[in-house]
Amino acid sequence: MIIAPSLLSADFGHLADDVEMLNSSMADWMHLDVMDGMFVPNISFGFPVIESIARMTCKPLDVHLMVERPERFTGRVAALGARVMNVHQEACVHLHRTLTSIREAGMLAGVTLNPATPVSVLEDVVCEADVVMLMGVNPGFGGQVFIENTVVKTSRLKEMLLRRGSGALIEIDGGVNRETAARLAAAGADILVAGSSVFGAADPVSEIAHLKSCGALL
Repeated sequence: MIIAPSLLSADFGHLADDVEMLNSSMADWMHLDVMDGMFVPNISFGFPVIESIARMTCKPLDVHLMVERPERFTGRVAALGARVMNVHQEACVHLHRTLTSIREAGMLAGVTLNPATPVSVLEDVVCEADVVMLMGVNPGFGGQVFIENTVVKTSRLKEMLLRRGSGALIEIDGGVNRETAARLAAAGADILVAGSSVFGAADPVSEIAHLKSCGALL
């Protein structure tokens, strides 16, 4: 199981300390939620903050663009050395072209679906994606209640990937904690994004280790 703690839930007054904590943990990636206040009803942080994090961390960056026309930023995300660039299907008019350009820029191409978007919309482009991320909450804010249908949706996505011969990894963002992580792993999830459950824990390093063990228990 790949664990990607979301920096959206970090203490921005002590961001360097939180990044260093993640560096020393079993976290695999760092998940960075970029919001523009248009595609989602919130504004998070932009490239200056991401550039600072990139200099401080030894972990691969998983950049999640919750913005309109995310293809505008492919070059800038690639210049950060990001491992993954994740865009929303709902924000891309030409999704096939966007995923192809992300790969050509040297990154893993990720596509994200909002809770109300069925996995079937990816039927014709899923083989162009390296990662498919399902939102377990409505995007825009951390700490929300997990949408239970996400587990069923994960199973449905897994079946489609197998049927289409796609090797894309399944990532879940939102509402991930010890209880939901086990069920999502059983449904086929490969990557778990955890924010509040990690940074709100008394011992974030131990919490990350526990989440990581969910896949090994299957």
